[in-house]
Amino acid sequence: MIIVMQQHADPKHIEAVVKRVEELGYKVHLSRGEARTIVGIIGADEHKLQTSSFEAMDGVEKTMRVMQPYKVASRDFSQEDTVINVNGVAIGGQKIVVMAGPCSVESREMILETAHAVKEAGGSVLRGGAFKPRSSPYSFQGMGEEGLRYLAEAREQTGLPIITEVMTPDEIELVADYADILQVGARNTQNYSLLKALGKLQKPVFLKRGMSSTIQELLMSAEYILAGGNMQVMVGERGIRTYETATRFTFDVNAIPVLKELTHLPVIADPAHGTGKWNLVTPIAKAAVAAGADSIMVEVHPNPAEAWSDGAQSLTLERFATMMRELRPVAEAVGRTL
Repeated sequence: MIIVMQQHADPKHIEAVVKRVEELGYKVHLSRGEARTIVGIIGADEHKLQTSSFEAMDGVEKTMRVMQPYKVASRDFSQEDTVINVNGVAIGGQKIVVMAGPCSVESREMILETAHAVKEAGGSVLRGGAFKPRSSPYSFQGMGEEGLRYLAEAREQTGLPIITEVMTPDEIELVADYADILQVGARNTQNYSLLKALGKLQKPVFLKRGMSSTIQELLMSAEYILAGGNMQVMVGERGIRTYETATRFTFDVNAIPVLKELTHLPVIADPAHGTGKWNLVTPIAKAAVAAGADSIMVEVHPNPAEAWSDGAQSLTLERFATMMRELRPVAEAVGRTL
């Protein structure tokens, strides 16, 4: 449920409403617009809440029940776009944030070289996998904490925040000690134990759409994190499984404007996993920017032919720089910057 305060409501009236919600045992999220403040109630059973008790309070204009099954993620809960600040990088704002780096950290030298190239080309966040979920148990599974240390060193040298994947609740504390953003991959989109644990963490989380998940299922998964009190959630389109075999997955560009309409959360596009082919990454990245994506995530490697994972969809350092140059006019055409 949300409580809509009157225009320019007195701060003491807003404070009284917040106090009342907390006394009932629920959490509060404030959405402050130019004229109105909306008090969102997190964790409440809307059928048990007495709306009249709030409507009688000073400064309250009305109460509204959120009709979507995902409550906190819904546009009804917050009309204002959520902007997540990560070490000075604003995700969800006017600037389109590009996250780039290798699928997996392979060595100290490789991640440092890539990080400096990403920074020089205009990237804002460094990605790299330390723990890698793979289809085959015999494939490279990542360097673990050693890889996290290399990512942290790359951040120290370049100033780029780092994003890396977390796979189990037991790994959260370790990964959170190093990473600025924790990523939940497609295989874990409905790992509810992991999502609940991330809800207790006050750190940004990037939740990818599962390869067979509907948009509603993606937002319901985001709700698990939000309902736990962690409001720093981003959702991403990375391609879904269809009958088509010409590409690794089918990148659902429709999902981007649909998500922007349904949720206030930042929307990230991953054209690398969506296509599986490096030569398709830039065209689909352009389409994602035109469709309204707040951020683009791509895979970059100094020598994709020798990459230990996902080389076929990785851009060389030079091709990444070219992609950045080609994305800028697209961003400007839709009123954004890169």
